[in-house]
Amino acid sequence: MSKKILVAYFSASGTTKRAASLLAKAANADLFEIEPKEPYTNADLDWTNKKSRSSLEMNDPASRPEIKSRVENLSDYDAVFVGFPVWWYTAPTIIKTFLESYDFSGKQIVLFATSGGSGLGKTESALKPCAPNAEWKGGKLLNGASEASLKSWVEGVL
Repeated sequence: MSKKILVAYFSASGTTKRAASLLAKAANADLFEIEPKEPYTNADLDWTNKKSRSSLEMNDPASRPEIKSRVENLSDYDAVFVGFPVWWYTAPTIIKTFLESYDFSGKQIVLFATSGGSGLGKTESALKPCAPNAEWKGGKLLNGASEASLKSWVEGVL
């Protein structure tokens, strides 16, 4: 594969980080962690508390949590895999922050996620307005994926 690939991911508990690391290895890609400027605590991630930080962010369509650092050379990449845990049946709002922070013109974006029970649903259609000039490819849940299956998926999707 001759494309230069970046795997950018947000992980709250480490599950998506493990999937992103495996994907980066399978795709021979660079890895970038989308880290919130203010890290999430366990209390922030308590989805059963309507006043927790994650609940408040997910219920506010304008929420854009700040990101700690930037991809300095995004222009070098042909394709960007963007990964996250599924929250409230969609991507956490920090993913919108990430997508709106760059010009993805002429780049392919492929979503991947981890989830305890739900799929990607309408996540792609919700995120497309954040990077309207990108070429969006089909996303995938990576729960329990093997390196061999990921390599095959990457070759098929790009």
